[in-house]
Amino acid sequence: MSNITLVLESVGRGESKATQELFSLVYEDLRRMAAARMANEAAGHTLQPTALVHEAWLQLAGDGQQNWESRRHFFGAAAEAMRRILILNARRKSTLKRGAGLAPVDIDDLEISTATPDEHILLIDEGLLWLEKENPELARIVTLKFFGGLTNEEVAETLGISLRTTNRQWFYAKIKLFRWIREQT
Repeated sequence: MSNITLVLESVGRGESKATQELFSLVYEDLRRMAAARMANEAAGHTLQPTALVHEAWLQLAGDGQQNWESRRHFFGAAAEAMRRILILNARRKSTLKRGAGLAPVDIDDLEISTATPDEHILLIDEGLLWLEKENPELARIVTLKFFGGLTNEEVAETLGISLRTTNRQWFYAKIKLFRWIREQT
């Protein structure tokens, strides 16, 4: 068993300081996941990888009732927490972009841009919700890859499946999502 697995078991038993020890063990992995995800964001994005890690950690460890079954379960939960944070941030920014109840501004004073990365994140999240109903396993792969920033090798290890299966399912998931997104736009 890895150190992380042993500490996860300690956290599950409610041992004091186990959560702090877990954070120090997984911080670099979480930071790498967040940085990989944030590398796809537009320049000037207000949420930085460190902030994403810390917000995700607060969601993961916040209530003190953690009981992760394995390293795989923990990193899957971390990817899902990052997903929720990015979606919430994108929705907040989208609301602000559309006025958030503020008085209208003369459009001649504004530069108009095409769809923002935040709008893309929201569309992908909607597609992911659809995919979760269609095929939960494919949805887990998309969450780990897109929101968790994991490589195919890391996804295979996290889910306990072969790299070949991961590659095939990632390819299939991208096709399904692309088709769904194309139907929506």
